[in-house]
Amino acid sequence: MKKFSFESLEVWNDVKLLTKDIYIITKSFPEEEKYVLVSQLRRAIISVSSNIAEGSSRMSKKDQAHFYHIAFSSLMEVLSQLLISVELEYVRESDVEKLREKISNIGYKINSLRRAALNR
Repeated sequence: MKKFSFESLEVWNDVKLLTKDIYIITKSFPEEEKYVLVSQLRRAIISVSSNIAEGSSRMSKKDQAHFYHIAFSSLMEVLSQLLISVELEYVRESDVEKLREKISNIGYKINSLRRAALNR
């Protein structure tokens, strides 16, 4: 089966694993958050992988960089929502710290992709 270019990107695969983590962690959120914070967190993390995939398919380096920028912004949205989830006592701070480390590494890789696209 043919693979698309984004599937071979290490960062896209890292985000795919983080997506699984986010889905697992949000399963324990209260029912009243199902259509609010749970939905928002899941949409934001899906946006990260989607924008990396879309950016990798763009012909223009400027377009690529734009989608990588959006991916990074969505990643920061995920972090923000996780920090709020700690304050609301939906998740433990120690769990978010583990995710924060993954987010930091992914953010670095996304920014590297963006810089590489702009410098070509």
